[in-house]
Amino acid sequence: MQNRQVHKTATIQDVAREAGVSTATVSRALSNPDLLTDRTRAAVLDAIRSTGYRVNRAARNLRMQRAGAVLVLVPNLGKPFYSRILAGISDGFADGEYAVLIADTESRPLAAGELAGYFLDGRIDGVISLDGGLDPAALDACDAQGLGDRIVFLCEWVEGRDFPVIRSDNIGGTRLAVRHLHGLGHRRIAHVTGPEGNVLTAARRQGMLEERATLGLPVRDDWIIRGDFSLDSGHRAAQRILAMEDRPTAVFCAADMVAFGLIAGLTAGGLSVPGDISVVGFDDIDMSDFYVPALTTIRQDRHRLGRVAARALRRRLEPGARREDGPETVIDVELVVRDSTAPPAP
Repeated sequence: MQNRQVHKTATIQDVAREAGVSTATVSRALSNPDLLTDRTRAAVLDAIRSTGYRVNRAARNLRMQRAGAVLVLVPNLGKPFYSRILAGISDGFADGEYAVLIADTESRPLAAGELAGYFLDGRIDGVISLDGGLDPAALDACDAQGLGDRIVFLCEWVEGRDFPVIRSDNIGGTRLAVRHLHGLGHRRIAHVTGPEGNVLTAARRQGMLEERATLGLPVRDDWIIRGDFSLDSGHRAAQRILAMEDRPTAVFCAADMVAFGLIAGLTAGGLSVPGDISVVGFDDIDMSDFYVPALTTIRQDRHRLGRVAARALRRRLEPGARREDGPETVIDVELVVRDSTAPPAP
């Protein structure tokens, strides 16, 4: 009869013996590694690798009365803007402590008590919301259950609420865009906005108006064109501009997708970008560098935004964490100059 070797499953005690530390230190290395010295943390991780120890996460989550998952709310998963943000969030939870669940709130908006239900049913421990248009009743229900301290907003936010927000410098980025066009010699600058009622629309329009005032640029109502962050709204804005007798020489769009639609519509109408009209976007999604012409835009560090949001939520989920009302983290943006902007035609 052939002998079969039985491999014993490594325990936390095995790891502690291998590393020369207590089991409490091993546990701390797995749950709160920042509390340990680099040397101790490295010794424990080496021992985990050498023994083949695997954490029974299901048992630990049950013992700690947590779900081991977070929910990310995205207003439209089809938009390419969100890809790098979601990658950043995923990286922020790469150690496997929490699974990342994603819900599209445009295709299926949350009912009033549904978000609180995710918590109360033990399905999630926290939420990162990229949707600033959530039903206020859903947030009220979470607050009523004492769950508000487990929600972080990313990119968008809800006015009048004290949830933490991680966002880009929308006003500063818009001012950079207008300043760039002004520096090229443009004085007749139009703006295609985002959707009405959206916090990003308001912030970027504010930046546009502030920089116009600073530079002494003319303000005309017909040069403020409503959009909705979509290709189609940019294309419709192009039809408006083509129909104008007194056209702007440059356009700042509230999103790259709007700029792409605008350029396509202007080109189809016989105008050259940037020969006849310069165009600037906002976001720097991956397509911006490969569009024709390559788009001048405001770059958001989307991967960093996702990582910072993940870190912020994890801090709030730590045992004994205290809620800090109204924190806001603003991530710098930068102007990326490409081929869609040039001095105005003589």
